[in-house]
Amino acid sequence: MPNVLLILNDDMGYSDIGCYGGEVDTPNLNRLADGGVRFTQFYNTARCCPTRASILTGLHPHQASVGHMMRDLEYEGYRGDLNHRAVSIAEALHSNGYATYMSGKWHITRHTDPDGDTHSWPCQRGFDEYFGIITGAANYWKPQTLTRNNERLDLDDLPEDFFLTDAISDQAADYVRAHASEKSDKPFFLYTAYTSPHWPLHAHDEDIAKYRGRFSAGWDKLREARLERLRVASILDPRWELSERDPSQVPWEEAENKEWQERRMEVYAAQIDRMDQGIGRIIDALEETGQLEDTLILFLADNGGCAEELGPGMRNPEIAPPTTRDGRPVQRGNDPSVMPGPEETYQSYGIPWANLSNTPFREYKHWVHEGGISTPLIAHWPKRISDHGALRHQPGQLTDIMATVLDVTGTEYPETHNGNDILPLEGTSLQPIFDDQPNGKETLIWEHEGNRAIRQGKWKLVCKFPGDWELYDLEADRSELNDLAAEYPDRVTRMAAAHDEWAVRCDVVPWSDIQTRQEELNVRANTGNTGH
Repeated sequence: MPNVLLILNDDMGYSDIGCYGGEVDTPNLNRLADGGVRFTQFYNTARCCPTRASILTGLHPHQASVGHMMRDLEYEGYRGDLNHRAVSIAEALHSNGYATYMSGKWHITRHTDPDGDTHSWPCQRGFDEYFGIITGAANYWKPQTLTRNNERLDLDDLPEDFFLTDAISDQAADYVRAHASEKSDKPFFLYTAYTSPHWPLHAHDEDIAKYRGRFSAGWDKLREARLERLRVASILDPRWELSERDPSQVPWEEAENKEWQERRMEVYAAQIDRMDQGIGRIIDALEETGQLEDTLILFLADNGGCAEELGPGMRNPEIAPPTTRDGRPVQRGNDPSVMPGPEETYQSYGIPWANLSNTPFREYKHWVHEGGISTPLIAHWPKRISDHGALRHQPGQLTDIMATVLDVTGTEYPETHNGNDILPLEGTSLQPIFDDQPNGKETLIWEHEGNRAIRQGKWKLVCKFPGDWELYDLEADRSELNDLAAEYPDRVTRMAAAHDEWAVRCDVVPWSDIQTRQEELNVRANTGNTGH
């Protein structure tokens, strides 16, 4: 049975890494792409925690009770906590004799106190060993929820040069080596979940220096250059045009604070670069221990580029501590007078650079147009994948990751687990696509914050809440520029009905109802009334 290494990174756009047309130096991911296959039409769920719930369970996020963020909204699909109607990849593989490890970001439980309810923490959901953060974001030098297994780590005990991206990489590499030394009679599953390049923009000076001047042409020209590279590489169809610059943003020539704007993208690139360096160390560990040949490596991102502009109100100490490890105050929020990168800053890269990250598509993290849900997916497995460097244009989505892992490992998906009835698996194995064969996937479907979409063949029906349905022919127009809804009203009706049926089956609640519930909970919290 093969080993499986699943690598997920955070808030990275479709075309940022080198092997998908980007400016960022990613030699190790490029190596995996050259030795494996790249999927050009793979999809996530547009947001960090729903993606993590879906990729780990093979279910749609609402079915796993993670339909939104980490707050209990008192609907089954929105509990903010991985439920027991779902079984994780680790739990399933554990029953098939696998050793299971995780290094990185968990973010599928609202319970973050190690002295409280930890029933949905990694070691209670199938992992033998865990190291990482339980929450969704962190200061890279001072991650407040840094945890080993079920114990919170004392940040004062960390080495002076601690940096979260490096720590995630090195722990994953250590798991690989320890497994070869101590449990070589078993295969392993290793889930490595980076926070990079999620805000805050934190990076080392030497990594930032590599990118000085690389983005000086500005977001408009860089988007055009990426589009051309993607076309030349056959990742994009030449018919697909570049979407317009976000209408809220000015042309690069008119942008203010250009030095600060460039630095934001330089630090973002440095974050991805640092992650790639760490992936290289994990690959080295696999090679040194003779395990690379029969390890399926999958790499993808949890959502599209993030257009969130951080304001000074970022005050959650679990996510944004007010001081550095040595007590200096942290400037929290995007301020053009402060260059991002150092530990005492806490910024994001904003709308126009997220527009670049998602080239050539529309929208961002949160939304289910192509820019919010399109991700690179690299599959590398020397013993099984022989069509090195090839592209795969068949579509797939997150539920298919667990289906693929179970398929390649010969693991049965359970009907029950620990006395709980388990919902049927929603995914379809990608293994036939490794050989460029169809896998029978007919429908892909999404909902997040009222943003809805369904794809059937070349047709995609999509809605940006609270707007109307839009219809696109993705074979001719994957950039979603020519809305055909008025020309094909019957198709719109049929596909919308299919989405409605899925929503009922999967515990999706209308977003207006969720907004009302959130307001009710805010009122309760403010009045001290916690009754239902």
